[in-house]
Amino acid sequence: MNRLIRSTCWLALALVAPAIARGDDKDKASDGGKWVKLFDGKTLGGWTTADGTTGQWKVVDGVIHGSGPASHLFSPRGDYKNFRYRAEFKIADKANSGMYFRTKKGPGFPKGYEAQVNSTHRDPLKTGTLYSFVPVKEMLVPPDTWFTQEVEAVGNHITIKVNGKTVVDFTDPKSTYTDGHFAFQQHDPGSQVDIRNIEVMELPAGSESK
Repeated sequence: MNRLIRSTCWLALALVAPAIARGDDKDKASDGGKWVKLFDGKTLGGWTTADGTTGQWKVVDGVIHGSGPASHLFSPRGDYKNFRYRAEFKIADKANSGMYFRTKKGPGFPKGYEAQVNSTHRDPLKTGTLYSFVPVKEMLVPPDTWFTQEVEAVGNHITIKVNGKTVVDFTDPKSTYTDGHFAFQQHDPGSQVDIRNIEVMELPAGSESK
């Protein structure tokens, strides 16, 4: 009798185990891929300004530091389309920066989407704003404080999270920008920004996270 019970249990386990394994594989596949680091904490690694130099951007104590005149630091690749993209920021008091995506590399203020980084700058649009599309006017993070901002862009659907909280959930009816570089903004000579832990997870179309 005991042998029969044990045999029945083993058979049940043998039938259930593959289903569990398939469920695990599905969970792994549903996240769209793996996070890939875009900054090694040591060098700018191909990130450049519009003229192909690093301008006044530099690595200090393991973080990217932006200061000086207005400029933008662009990722080496310029073909990012669907993704989750995140970084940690520390923005100085009265400073202004931005987290660009699907943007074109060029002089001046580039053409692309921008997730604002701003705590106390005179610009009323604060951190979390999808610039020119969805405003956030509440200060979500005080200046000189590290925080994480994450963008998810799949097709024309864009979400922005600040420290894990969704502050923008927007569908762009015009699909204004479809692919391009990532970039960081140094807005004006009075601004300073620090950036670290820059990562991307590229996604297939139609794979928004739940």
